Amino acid sequence: MNNTFDLIVIGTGTAASTAAYKCRSAGWNVAGIDSLPFGGTCALRGCDPKKVLVEAAKVIDSTQRHENKGIAGSEGIRIKWSDLMSFKRTFTEPRPNLSEKGYVEAGIVPFHGHAQFTGPSTIKVTKDHSNVYDNSDKIRKVNNHDIILSSKYVVVATGAKPVKLNIPGSENIMTSDQFLELSGESLPERIAFVGGGYISFEFAHIAVRAGSKVTILHRGNQPLEHFDPDLVNQLVQRSRDIGIDVRLKASVNKIDRFSSTEGTSDLVVHYLSNTSNDGANNKSASSNSLEVDLVVHGAGRVPNLEELNLVAGGVQYTRHGIQVNKFLQSISNPGVYAAGDAADNKGLPLTPAASHDGTVVANNLTRGNTMKSNYIGLPSVVFTIPPITSVGTQEKEAKDRGLRFKTIHKNTSDWASSRRIGESCSGFKVLIEEGTDLILGAHIVGPHAEEVINIFSIAIRLGLTATALNDHILYSYPTNSSDVIYMLSA
Repeated sequence: MNNTFDLIVIGTGTAASTAAYKCRSAGWNVAGIDSLPFGGTCALRGCDPKKVLVEAAKVIDSTQRHENKGIAGSEGIRIKWSDLMSFKRTFTEPRPNLSEKGYVEAGIVPFHGHAQFTGPSTIKVTKDHSNVYDNSDKIRKVNNHDIILSSKYVVVATGAKPVKLNIPGSENIMTSDQFLELSGESLPERIAFVGGGYISFEFAHIAVRAGSKVTILHRGNQPLEHFDPDLVNQLVQRSRDIGIDVRLKASVNKIDRFSSTEGTSDLVVHYLSNTSNDGANNKSASSNSLEVDLVVHGAGRVPNLEELNLVAGGVQYTRHGIQVNKFLQSISNPGVYAAGDAADNKGLPLTPAASHDGTVVANNLTRGNTMKSNYIGLPSVVFTIPPITSVGTQEKEAKDRGLRFKTIHKNTSDWASSRRIGESCSGFKVLIEEGTDLILGAHIVGPHAEEVINIFSIAIRLGLTATALNDHILYSYPTNSSDVIYMLSA
């Protein structure tokens, strides 16, 4: 079999598959490599399966919010974790075969194994994990030796992985991937999440609705640092109200495991609790410990580049990813492009950004470097219950840049759209530039915020004014989207 290609794509997630399919459609001979089942993080270990769990938790939350508002007996509703996991697997288990089949039918040659650069344009796929479809008969053939592939171009789109915590006992921490595969009739009784980002808050909101006692330990003054702090405060209070113990200025420094006489294992999380205002004076920190049954890693992710041997490929990189120019092309090896979490291009680690990157890379490969990344109007969502969202400029950033703008900020828990579903955590903040009437940023927490934010995303990306959204668009009513009118005139 010919192991020379026009393009090798490392990874099979959103960015990788977008680039692979578009280049194949242009007539290129393309290979795809992955050491994990085909499909990528979002489809198999992230966004999609997580959302299945979120929807189940929303049922519990909605029933509880409607207690004494026409619904009775909410205490009898519960999540049966084993059934929920079975349902989740109906989404994830078919995906690898479907993804691989799609590659084959498109004429993309799939390889299974760990990819490593052996030169600027050569990739080794390690043995024992290397399988390849022969496109002449579409039958998988197992290779008993390392495979060396060569190509004019290589796209690295390997996604991200949990950052190493480098603390004693870190081997006792479960990753988000593992959390999504937890079996059993119910979740462990006591769960601690290390870090106060997306993963911790989303999974904490699921776990507490599934009946677990949940604690979030975050080393900083404010969790969810990429979101509006006023709205984050609302969400933190809502999280505490439903039983999530959010502990700020709590820096985990050790995790111990002890086996009980009953044959079970208890984990003890040791952390420093800092009471100083700036969160930086460790001299004022006190030692604390927390006994739990499970510890989950939610302290951030880094580009998954460690095993690629980028040095051999002449590919420069930092801890933030492969260093690329404005066309997502490696600054040190023009034959290499990077997309999604693998690229150090200041884009947010979000699926829409990965898809956009894949499109940019494919365009620049097939048409020359003519397309640049453009993340203007890219919305970000934390799928807590309710969700918190953000698009565009934060208020502090706008002030630091010296922009002239007005801020419309309101707690909307008394609005009909929130009251009719019993939601007490609801609010927004919109930044409108003076003189131009352009929307600089929009930030929402509350019911259906993940949908409403898309309206502001479109406005920011297309340069629509606040007047255009307010006066020239007809919204269905009464809906959360129709609240946009009141957000712009509050």
